[in-house]
Amino acid sequence: MKPVASARLQAVRHGKIYQNAVPTSVSPPSGYGALMKRWLFEKAEREPKKPLGPFRADIVALAAPVPADALRATWLGHSSMLLEIDGRRFLTDPVWSERVSPSQLVGPKRFFAPPLPLDKLPKLDAVILSHDHYDHLDSAAIRVLGRTGVPFFCPLGVGAHLRRWGVPAANITELSWWEAAPLGDDFTLAATPARHFSGRGLTRNDTLWASWCLLGPTHKVFFGGDSGPFEEGFRQIGEAYGPFDLTMLEIGASDPEWADIHMGPDHALTAHRLLGGGPLLPLHWGTFNLAFHAWQQPVQRLLEAAGPEVPLLLPAPGQRVDVAAGPLNSRWWER
Repeated sequence: MKPVASARLQAVRHGKIYQNAVPTSVSPPSGYGALMKRWLFEKAEREPKKPLGPFRADIVALAAPVPADALRATWLGHSSMLLEIDGRRFLTDPVWSERVSPSQLVGPKRFFAPPLPLDKLPKLDAVILSHDHYDHLDSAAIRVLGRTGVPFFCPLGVGAHLRRWGVPAANITELSWWEAAPLGDDFTLAATPARHFSGRGLTRNDTLWASWCLLGPTHKVFFGGDSGPFEEGFRQIGEAYGPFDLTMLEIGASDPEWADIHMGPDHALTAHRLLGGGPLLPLHWGTFNLAFHAWQQPVQRLLEAAGPEVPLLLPAPGQRVDVAAGPLNSRWWER
């Protein structure tokens, strides 16, 4: 494993509030009134016209022991990914609720049911959390997972949410950027920078946000969480821990009005190159209506912009991918 230099980008904390390592705007430059007008009057197909699915993961296959040399991924929607890597099994940003909102009566509603019931998840080695936004941290799912005894790894401050929802403090590891935690003798989880923000109520940025590197004895995986364009950050991550055997980066919910905090497909491809390439499996699209663009636009643009040197993995929800098998394009969104 490459050493992390002391000059790496760091999150800045003023009192209880975290700041990005580079200047970042969260507020829309045109104002919230302009955003409301766009939401009401723009005509993009932000939600599917026809019901999607049902999608179903192979519960029996996923429950089998993970081979010591495996690298497989099952996309469950948005940023929820079941990863099988080097004999271990991880779940990222678990969201099973119908809506990503403080209330299950209002707010963005999922386009398809989760392809794997929460109570049918196989035994996990850890749950990895990128930040505390509702579309990444689902309190109902955490309450269920917390009863299984699984370890949770999260950025600084997010542990308070988990403890409030019943996760034992002994099962929570909170890390800052560039901090790492061992998982057994031959596996490491490293928290790395991202350019985003946090908050589940009126207070913003009282918890940290992060990307993650999963560093096994045979394979290395990058999970980007949410991030805006962040060339120096991705370059430093690639230099410290890359190249990766699999990169998972957000491509959806981007817009010029919040260009600093969500990348979109083009900036995701830039990040992918800075991280060291390898297969790219896009996240954060095709599941919830969180932006003004058409729901299919992120993956369509990704296919247009990715050159032949970028092996894309585009499975249907619940479809298990063997990364070594090469590029995959299920075109599930066209059915």
